Amino acid sequence: MSTTAHRYEDAVTRYFEAWNAEDPAARAKAVAAAWTEEGGYTDPLADVSGHEEIAALIADAREQFPGFAFRLAGGVDGHHDTARFSWELVSAADGSAPVAGSDVITLDAQGRIEAVLGFLDRVPAGT
Repeated sequence: MSTTAHRYEDAVTRYFEAWNAEDPAARAKAVAAAWTEEGGYTDPLADVSGHEEIAALIADAREQFPGFAFRLAGGVDGHHDTARFSWELVSAADGSAPVAGSDVITLDAQGRIEAVLGFLDRVPAGT
């Protein structure tokens, strides 16, 4: 695997560490490790920037889906400073994945996320 491929996979690993952090302090640390200070996250339901807003968005999602974890669904593909990947939100209780999506991220020179453009491929009714 090339150094470039590792860069994308490392960024996505840090991304999921942030989304799966249950403790607020651990979440804040994971967000800071994954995103640049001014980094952003945009999907059909949210448009936030900065570590505090991103951490708050993640906390809201975790509150809405307790007992669930985000996981990679497939591989990570990238070129230049851009990577894309698909994910699922999976229940620890029964393995169901009611939410799934695809994200495109842009990275800075150190491999931290500058921006996420998220697409929701599957969401529960009423979300």
